[in-house]
Amino acid sequence: MRNSCIVYALSVEAIISAILFHTNLKNGIDISNNFDIIKNMETQEIFKVLANETRLHILQWLKEPEVHFPPQDVDPRSVGVCVSSIQKKTELAQSTVSHYLSMLEATGLVISTRQGQSTYYRRNQEACSHFASVVASEL
Repeated sequence: MRNSCIVYALSVEAIISAILFHTNLKNGIDISNNFDIIKNMETQEIFKVLANETRLHILQWLKEPEVHFPPQDVDPRSVGVCVSSIQKKTELAQSTVSHYLSMLEATGLVISTRQGQSTYYRRNQEACSHFASVVASEL
């Protein structure tokens, strides 16, 4: 009985894998290649994060921080812009802005740097360029 359960479990797993493989091939995703799954999921997550107008604006502002934010004690290009400056520009609650920045950071589009009690965010240009190239080649 035990051997038949193992064979059954393996058969069910093989059938599910075959169905998923066939279904995802029709959708243009080859699940036999983990990179395709990861790339597709990352792209979808980035689009979800950027679908919010404020998060998109923050990313755009961080492209030219010296134009969009007041001067600060650190270099906005290499260290970043203080959360309080971003919060003032958005006119949203600090908790909302922190959440938005965490979402952007989770996608890799921004990088945070902690100095003392302040957190600074800067644009991750390499990740933004990679995302733009994926969009250009895939869409």
